[in-house]
Amino acid sequence: MTTSSLSFAIANSSVQDLLRQYLTSGRLAEVVYRDSAGQICMVHDVIRDLFSRAGQDFILLSRGNMVGIDHVLTIDGESLPVSHY
Repeated sequence: MTTSSLSFAIANSSVQDLLRQYLTSGRLAEVVYRDSAGQICMVHDVIRDLFSRAGQDFILLSRGNMVGIDHVLTIDGESLPVSHY
């Protein structure tokens, strides 16, 4: 999927811009998120893809982790302005 074909259902434009910068640069990011059990996880990985499925937005990390954008707490220490569960 290319960044030009992305359509985000939830994420606002500043979140989209930030995620696209990581996607196009291929740089390593510290991603802190809550997993499905509610545990806080921290990974250092590259964002490989951004996509929407069933009305929700996701990032795909290079190690294969698929994380809902609404579960992401921070990327490189920057909070994402989206609602968290």
